[in-house]
Amino acid sequence: MTYMGYIDQYGQLEIMGQGARETILTPALCRAARGLLDWTQTDLAEKAAVSRSTIRDYEGRHHDIHRATEAQLRLAFEEGGVKFVEIEGTGTGLCLPTA
Repeated sequence: MTYMGYIDQYGQLEIMGQGARETILTPALCRAARGLLDWTQTDLAEKAAVSRSTIRDYEGRHHDIHRATEAQLRLAFEEGGVKFVEIEGTGTGLCLPTA
């Protein structure tokens, strides 16, 4: 089956179609990013304009989140100063830039 590709808001190649989703923000990365910023789930919910229950359930692995919600959370983290870095052979990691 052929899928159409496009570049997302982060400059990453995305493939359109069922089952073609690669998650950048995992529940563990979400918790870690909040920890780096010393944010509560409520803080993140307010900054990302999503419900706290969505964050609670996602971090608790009760359900996945939509791509749009993932983008909102990632944008909130990036605006807070978190950098998402791709580590070859490992996956996505987080860091705070040094001043």
